[in-house]
Amino acid sequence: MADTWSPCLLTLEGHSGLVKSVAWSYDATQLASASDDKTVKIWDPETGQCISTLEGHGDWVNSVTWSSDATRLASASGDRAIKVWDLATGQCISTLEGHGGSVTLVAWSSDATRLSSVSIDNTAKIWDLATGQCVSTLEDRSFSKLPTAFSHDATRLASHEGNAIKIWDLATGQFLSIPESSTVSMVWSHNAGTQLASASDRSIKIWDLETGQCISALTTFSSWVMSMAWSHDASRLATAAEDKIQIYDALTGQSISMLEGHCHVINSVAWSRDTTRLASASNDRTIKIWDPAASRCIPTTLEAHLDAVNAVAYSFDAAWLASASDDGTVKFWDPATSQCILTLEGHMFPPVNLAWSSDSTRLASMSDHEVKVWDPVTGQCISTHADQYDGILAMAWSPDMARLASASEDKTIKVWDPATGRRISTLVGHTFWVWTLAWSPDTTRLASGSALMDNGVKIWDPTTGQCLSTLKGHNDRVRSVAWSYDMTRLASASNDHTVKIWDPASGQCVWTLEGHTDGVWSIAWSHETTRLASASGDRTVKIWDPATGQCISSLESGRRVYDIQFDASNSDLLRTDLGTSDLHTVANPMASGPASTHSLAQIAIGYGLSGDGAWITYQGENLLWLPPEYRLSCSAIFGTNVTISSPSGAVLIFKFSDSSPI
Repeated sequence: MADTWSPCLLTLEGHSGLVKSVAWSYDATQLASASDDKTVKIWDPETGQCISTLEGHGDWVNSVTWSSDATRLASASGDRAIKVWDLATGQCISTLEGHGGSVTLVAWSSDATRLSSVSIDNTAKIWDLATGQCVSTLEDRSFSKLPTAFSHDATRLASHEGNAIKIWDLATGQFLSIPESSTVSMVWSHNAGTQLASASDRSIKIWDLETGQCISALTTFSSWVMSMAWSHDASRLATAAEDKIQIYDALTGQSISMLEGHCHVINSVAWSRDTTRLASASNDRTIKIWDPAASRCIPTTLEAHLDAVNAVAYSFDAAWLASASDDGTVKFWDPATSQCILTLEGHMFPPVNLAWSSDSTRLASMSDHEVKVWDPVTGQCISTHADQYDGILAMAWSPDMARLASASEDKTIKVWDPATGRRISTLVGHTFWVWTLAWSPDTTRLASGSALMDNGVKIWDPTTGQCLSTLKGHNDRVRSVAWSYDMTRLASASNDHTVKIWDPASGQCVWTLEGHTDGVWSIAWSHETTRLASASGDRTVKIWDPATGQCISSLESGRRVYDIQFDASNSDLLRTDLGTSDLHTVANPMASGPASTHSLAQIAIGYGLSGDGAWITYQGENLLWLPPEYRLSCSAIFGTNVTISSPSGAVLIFKFSDSSPI
């Protein structure tokens, strides 16, 4: 991983909806943002703290702009109103009403005595702030269509309709027509408003408004430039297309830099007056502040996946890390150096899951219609198991690594020889898709769980293919099954919010564990069979006493936990995809009384991840903040290594020292 983050200096989080507009105060000491969560937020751009939240609009806020003395702010909303705010008190001091539709844009006059607004009701209005009255209304069909752009003194308005850009004088109602067939974004220059930039068809044109002539054309990387901003010294032009920002030298037309980091479409960009900072607002609900002059690189590996990463998994000896991606590849990484060692290709469909053999010498990767077994040393595909025509939903290695089982949408389970790819047996009996598999510790039995009309658990002899027992009781999909290590109990977890403990010898349900408020995704036994852990979509992990059926501890995780297992040598330690927790003081099977309630963070040990995925933690305390673009789509934690994969396809390996960092 690279030593530095991107040119993004701060990411401002707090809006609960898409961020539609961003604007700097004239002295660059504050930043305002407008969102479809119906609020305006004021931020300190040095610390990233939200100073105040302005509430009062009844619909999303489309545009926000500062008065020249930075004492007032105007906002335009889908509720058809413009509000003027006193920033000293945070109070709305005026509401301007008169538009018949959503107000899309608002701008101050140079002397801050008037506001101009444009709406989808086909009108542009000028307002006297002393009286709150509309003093002028201009009508044209082009005002209801995007884009529109006010000049910086709010005396002129640019609009587009049909095959022309119209430059309106708001005082006289007259306009200059400039032939241009398509325009998706426009912005005025700061040099007395003599130039206008318009974007369309992978090009940006700069127009001389005195002559109506195009004086320069720039090539863009996308045809959908949603926002542009001219620096105040007129030397730079920033354009936002999709989730990227491109900065041009406005004089030469050369592209200077590309800023990447947002996870969704960028709606607005704005320069500080001294051109040292650029702010952007995005559909990813964040505002970013950039140093546009920085040339630091983005922290990703050179061999990053080209699409989203679906799974990451450490080998049992931690010598290897594997990742599977929508780009169709499996990659092997060296956790010690964070280098990609091998890139494996061959899946017909993107691999979605990974499973290591217990001796770490083989990796199985699962895609929609096949399972492949790989040698991590040579990168060779040892065998391919592709006999099933419907989607494969689960796979599991036998503990002795002699067999590999796969479960499918065709309602069957197939048992394979992973060395040769030969099918050993086909298990038939489920009446719907098979979602989960678990081998018994002695490899003589295989358990499976199904869904819908079935909703059952079956126990099989994997050698003969015979169904030995069918366990009925769940009324929704069975998502996970797990054998106790002494094989006297089998647990099943279901979307019906329950966990059931079965006697596999008799087929009887011993306990039904109730308490989760959403589907249960994963279950795990401690090695001495005195505890059972369950993880649910209700964002809790529960610890149960399987002897009494009682919940002895409920642990809040902050997000869904998909993988849980007890440490092989210490059953007080529970490992999840968020890190390791010490259950010693909170989940004692001998304790009496009601279940204790804690958060995983309260009992976390070593390195991990916060429930919201925004921090790498140590002992449950926030240690390293992660920008949104680097937050996990999946994760794996082993000792002092924290690995996360981002939606962009990057696999990030964080290596920490053994000593305490805090």
